[in-house]
Amino acid sequence: MTQIIRTHRRAIGSRWRRLPPQRQALLVLAHLRNGDTYQRLAAGFGIGVATVCRYVHETTDLLAHRAPSLTAALWRLAWTFHNYAILDGTVIRTDRIAANKPYYSGKHRHHGINIQALTDPHGTLLWISEGLPGATNDTAAARHHHICEQAAQAGLRLLADGGYDQVAPGVITPYKNRRNRHQPTRELGPAYKAANTALARLRSRGERGFAILKNWRILTRARCSTHRVTTLAKAILTLEHDHN
Repeated sequence: MTQIIRTHRRAIGSRWRRLPPQRQALLVLAHLRNGDTYQRLAAGFGIGVATVCRYVHETTDLLAHRAPSLTAALWRLAWTFHNYAILDGTVIRTDRIAANKPYYSGKHRHHGINIQALTDPHGTLLWISEGLPGATNDTAAARHHHICEQAAQAGLRLLADGGYDQVAPGVITPYKNRRNRHQPTRELGPAYKAANTALARLRSRGERGFAILKNWRILTRARCSTHRVTTLAKAILTLEHDHN
């Protein structure tokens, strides 16, 4: 991150800043990893709140710009001779805003941003989508981002949970004991239960991707603008990729 900041300063001709690149990188990491507020960072680094805000926005924008696109992530996985990826979604909790209804997730019972993600068979996070209002369900979000179509073009199948049932051909989801809530439940046979168990074992590795993402406490409850949540998530993805 220090090198990215230093290169950016050189490119824009910035001759002097209150903090050197390595201190700016430390400030941004403290904000992302620990969720420290701007006021707390300003007091700790001896600078103004506006300067902290400018440093955080500048650095996270630079990092998010380096995050891989969906096409790049899928083809990179295909070139490693894997034949499937794991698709999952989560809702990053946010504070309530004026546009209340679109951002309220009835499933999670709080306001948030719906983010889709892909992980490889080992649980490594590959790609994070643009954020959508929290009321958007996972199936609609996957269709909005054209995830299934691009995975099919790369020759990859997708493993997903029951929330993606019948989202598109090539997406493997668990067998259900009923098709909809208006039908009576039926007992699944041993073969179907075994298939669901095998799928759950493979998908459990993909849960590690979101676990790593949410270890960055800034995403525990994002108090920034809803438009910044995607930038923060993609910045963290870039840091995880560079770390790996």
